[in-house]
Amino acid sequence: MRAILFGVLLMSCVATGLPPTLLVSTQDQQHTVYLQRTTSPVMEEWKPSPGTSWQIQFTGVLDTSQEVQMYDLDLFDTSIQTIEELHSQGRRVVCYFSAGSWEDWRPDADTFPEEVLGNDLEGWPGEKWLDVRRLDVISPIMSNRLELASNKGCDGVDPDNVDGYRNETGFPLTAEDQLSYNIWIADQAHLRGLAVGLKNDLSQIQKLLPYYDWVINEQCIQYNECNLLLPFIQAGKPVFGIEYQGDPDVFCPLVNALNFDFLKKNMELDEWRIACR
Repeated sequence: MRAILFGVLLMSCVATGLPPTLLVSTQDQQHTVYLQRTTSPVMEEWKPSPGTSWQIQFTGVLDTSQEVQMYDLDLFDTSIQTIEELHSQGRRVVCYFSAGSWEDWRPDADTFPEEVLGNDLEGWPGEKWLDVRRLDVISPIMSNRLELASNKGCDGVDPDNVDGYRNETGFPLTAEDQLSYNIWIADQAHLRGLAVGLKNDLSQIQKLLPYYDWVINEQCIQYNECNLLLPFIQAGKPVFGIEYQGDPDVFCPLVNALNFDFLKKNMELDEWRIACR
């Protein structure tokens, strides 16, 4: 009987920035043949550092001319061609998706069973909280989203709404439920070679810090919470932030002194931005 052994070796083309390559070996008695194929078109493993310039845009006509190092864009709405264009300019792309809520306009919305859909997110029509305790149901859906990010060539992901336990979700979520889910999301992203950022969830920063590569915060100046983000800076990981209100001439010196990377943005997250540095 002929025995065939399959071995897979992932080789990162760091020097060239080309997609990683799988070398698949098949062994038939004394003959070994290597078949080369390209995996998902991501660049080499990447993690941002404090001082990384960035833009976040989810609405309007995408402006790819911003002189920034990193773009945060919607996973579903951003094409492979756009990601490749930004890569050709030497920019990194982080892909946003909601990990803790159901959105009725997403192409995979029908794959969520009713039993995991909770209360509406206040102020966000068509969006409901998820029961993140139900990994048996949610994990295949979120795994598919992470695979999509990898296949599109995203360098990292920005999973949102990962603080449901602090909200009226319609489920009795505990801090431990949320912690387990957020760690699972981070681990699954890293398994696919994706960097991953923590969105808000300030109360669990100390416990989640080892698993996440950066944090993205909204309105820490407005809510007087910026000191809770400092563990990321102390660990050499960046703090990206957005303020929707207030005068940049007032809040930018404050966040710059903390070595944070903040933007003033419109609530609709269009192309308009004022960078603090």
